[in-house]
Order: sequence, then structure tokens, then C-alpha cells
Amino acid sequence: MRLIWTVIWGFLLSLMVVYVITSMTGDTFSFPLAIVLTVIFTISSVVLGEGVIKDDSSY
Repeated sequence: MRLIWTVIWGFLLSLMVVYVITSMTGDTFSFPLAIVLTVIFTISSVVLGEGVIKDDSSY
């Protein structure tokens, strides 16, 4: 379930980023770029959440 929400939030955030950047540069909206950013956001958050960042259980 965490992976599904990660993909959904990654998709929404990448849509927002692509919309803002293309609006600022005057280009047309690029949906494939949003999909690529979704994949990048999802992979990076899964790697950080599952591998790099660990809970400190020494307390």
C-alpha cells in the first residue's frame, strides 16, 4: 500500500513540476516528461525509505 501511495504522490508532484516549469518557459505541457519524473520520484523515495534511512532502535 505504501508503494501505491508513493506512485500516486510522485505522479501528482511530477505533474505539478512539469506544469510549472513548462509554463515558466513558455513550452507546451509534456505528459511523457511527467511519467519519467514519476518513475524517478518513486524509485528515489523507495530507495531512501526502504534502504538508506533506517529507524534508530537503540532507544
